[in-house]
Amino acid sequence: MGLTHSTPTDLGEGRRRLSSASVGDYGLFGGGEKSAGVTSYVDAYNTSLTRSTPTALTATRDDLAGVSVGSYALFGGGNTGSVSAVVDAYNTSLTRSTPTALSAARDSLAGASVGNYALFGGGNTGSVSNVIDAYNTSLTRSTPTALATARSLLAGASVGDYAIFAGGDTGSRSAVVDAYNTSLTRSTPTVLSNGRSYLKGASITGYALFGGGFSSTYATEVDAYNTSLTRSTPTALSAGRYRLGAASNDNYALFGGGNTGSRSDVVDAYDASLTRTLPTVLDETKEYVAGASVGSYLIFAGGFNTTNWYLDSVDAYLDDTPSDNTTNFFFMW
Repeated sequence: MGLTHSTPTDLGEGRRRLSSASVGDYGLFGGGEKSAGVTSYVDAYNTSLTRSTPTALTATRDDLAGVSVGSYALFGGGNTGSVSAVVDAYNTSLTRSTPTALSAARDSLAGASVGNYALFGGGNTGSVSNVIDAYNTSLTRSTPTALATARSLLAGASVGDYAIFAGGDTGSRSAVVDAYNTSLTRSTPTVLSNGRSYLKGASITGYALFGGGFSSTYATEVDAYNTSLTRSTPTALSAGRYRLGAASNDNYALFGGGNTGSRSDVVDAYDASLTRTLPTVLDETKEYVAGASVGSYLIFAGGFNTTNWYLDSVDAYLDDTPSDNTTNFFFMW
């Protein structure tokens, strides 16, 4: 039992600062920055890791957020040369629709879901934002109570009856944590163990994890919140880094790649007991990588390194644990 590494078909278009979300039998990677500028390209990988190319996003953009709810994967916000409010939704057949736009155009935002809602939180509108936009399973938008602190470069993850937004940048690194329940009521759990931006969120059975980032240096910290929003601090990442990717299912939360002062290929895996292991490293070093999961696979795609600023490489980790692997999704800056 464990995590077996493979390298599926490359992305159709090499890019960094892309985002990801999952729906039905597909993990989607959308938008990003390529050599010729920002892109609207979308790659979809099915449960056999076969790649297809759904209809592109309605607007080219990078630094967007991905999140899922019901029968939809949503891509919201980003930057087209200016901040964007556009939201694109893909159903389980990969048919694209365009729900009501975000209430405020912004990039460097985060996504998380809870119950019947997908939430887009925070970001940068030209200044840091505390806006929360919520989309229900019919793609109707509402605007819950704003974040307690306006911030960008934050992370989102889900656990039990809560969607959590953690950390970020307010002009300085933030440790603030906001939690929204299934009624979209906001609470403020214990703050992170240290303030940091460019961190990543991931979800496993019983826990929402927030790993890495940048504080005064490359952060190794991992904070875990259980279904009661009680915080604990599992074993730290094996290497401090920011601009990393995250992908998870019920059994494993993976933190891959990032920047440690140089680009990294390291992958740290946490199981549902919060035990850390070190799977096979990524096929190449990379930061600004996006992570998603589909079926029994956890996938990292895109990014950049010193050799190639717009990577098309894809790494997949097969989880052969005998249980139901619920597909999850995470925002990548």
